[in-house]
Amino acid sequence: MMACQNWPEPVVRVQALAESGLTTIPERFIKPKSQRPTIYTTHVSHTTQEDINIPIIDMKHLYGGDKGRREEELHRVAAACQEWGFFQVVNHGVSHELMKSAREVWREFFHQPIEVKEEYANTPLTYEGYGSRLGVKKGAILDWSDYFFLHYMPCSLRDQAKWPNLPTSLRNVIGEYGEEVVKLGGRVLEILSENLGLRKDFLLNAFGGEKDVGACLRVNFYPKCPQPDLTMGLSSHSDPGGMTILLPDENVSGLQVRRGDDWITVKPTPNAFIINIGDQIQVLSNAVYKSIEHRVIVNSDKDRVSLAFFYNPRSDIPIQPAKELVTEDRPALYPSKTFDEYRLYIRTKGPSGKAQVESLISKCDSS
Repeated sequence: MMACQNWPEPVVRVQALAESGLTTIPERFIKPKSQRPTIYTTHVSHTTQEDINIPIIDMKHLYGGDKGRREEELHRVAAACQEWGFFQVVNHGVSHELMKSAREVWREFFHQPIEVKEEYANTPLTYEGYGSRLGVKKGAILDWSDYFFLHYMPCSLRDQAKWPNLPTSLRNVIGEYGEEVVKLGGRVLEILSENLGLRKDFLLNAFGGEKDVGACLRVNFYPKCPQPDLTMGLSSHSDPGGMTILLPDENVSGLQVRRGDDWITVKPTPNAFIINIGDQIQVLSNAVYKSIEHRVIVNSDKDRVSLAFFYNPRSDIPIQPAKELVTEDRPALYPSKTFDEYRLYIRTKGPSGKAQVESLISKCDSS
């Protein structure tokens, strides 16, 4: 299948729309009623959604000398992966100053003049660069966001010439930031492997090893919106890759995670990363770990910036349930597919949202 080289219609920059002073959003951003933001109350002990948050993991306990405390934290990570598919990590080893700088340089980029940003305008061929839509379906209902997408790993795909040169510090900051987040991803994969009863290096090796793992960054800019109840910053989906390491906006919440019939708004912890399981780890774990549907809401008062670092398998390695996790009572739930094959499957045949990885179960049953 040939990749589309051009967008199907003129690209609309959402930030420019927001800054134009409009009081109603264009029709192409208005979601069907079933997909619009809704305020839910959870059904757990009459607790309001405001009192619930995704688990917070303190990584210092995973590397400290207290064995009992380590076991307790390992158990909390396992429970988070099985029940939520999301958790926050603190004391993760990445400099807080570097995290702050990474957010600041991208916020500065999105406030550059439009002609500066348009120099990096992307196409559907690789999505690398400055963009405002995902997908090439003509007439699609769009999300209320702009973004910048870049490749970081493997090194053969990294091209800093495609990264913005304004602000002038951006390339150096993001180079260092990427290096530190890749290391963090490796540490998290070790923890996830250990909790599955596998060798510590199992998931990293399944992804292709330290040098061949895939890593890319999508920086999301969510402009303030005059009608936030009618649209979404990012529509409901699960992440098709291995794992996502998100640096959220420090001041404005927007990420929502599905929890049963509810949507829980994540309250970011200061200096924490938000980590979520992607479809590929759900497959490798034979559905012990869950890749959970999530979405992003917008608001009428403030812009938001977040950095989503996608940690993925090498594109040509077959991904299938770990043999150690396949038994007579729990057979392999998913067929073997490379990451490239999986992306093509969900792009051309698979259902949208969380159903994309679940639909593979029936494919495996019928094979």
